[in-house]
Amino acid sequence: MFARLFLIFTGVSLLEIFVLVKVGGFIGAWPTISLVILTALIGSALVRSQGLQLIQKVQQRMAEGEMPGQQLIEGMMLIVTGILLVTPGFVTDITGLLLLQPTIRGNIAKLILANVNFVSQGAMGGFSSQGFTRQSASDDTIIEGEFERREDKKLD
Repeated sequence: MFARLFLIFTGVSLLEIFVLVKVGGFIGAWPTISLVILTALIGSALVRSQGLQLIQKVQQRMAEGEMPGQQLIEGMMLIVTGILLVTPGFVTDITGLLLLQPTIRGNIAKLILANVNFVSQGAMGGFSSQGFTRQSASDDTIIEGEFERREDKKLD
C-alpha cells in the first residue's frame, strides 16, 4: 500500500513538473504562474458554490427521510476536488475541473455506491472493513413484563 501511494504521489509530482516546464517554455514563466493562480482561485470559488448546493440537497434528502448516500460521496469528492484545484499544476487542475462537472461526479458517486456494501444491524454504527455497519444495542431478546407509573397513582 505504501509503495503504491509513493508511486502515485511521486508520479503525479513528476508529471506536474514536466507539464509546468513545458507550458512555461511555451508561454513564459509569469503567464504560467498567473494561470496556475487563476485556476486555483476560480476552482476554489466553484467548489464553494457547488458545496453549498450539495449541502442543500443533503438537507432536502434528509427532510424527506431518505439517506443521502450519493450526495455524501459527492461531498467527499468535492473536498478532493478542492485539494486538486489548490495544488499547483495543470494536471491536478484539469482533474479537479473534470470532477467539478456534476454529471461526471454523479456518475462516479453512483459507481462507488454500487460497489460499497452497506449493512444495517441496529441503532448504533460505524465503518468496518466490510463497509458501513450498525451495531445493535441489544441481542434482540424480548423480555415480557408489566409496569406501572408511580405518577399515575393517587396518593391518599
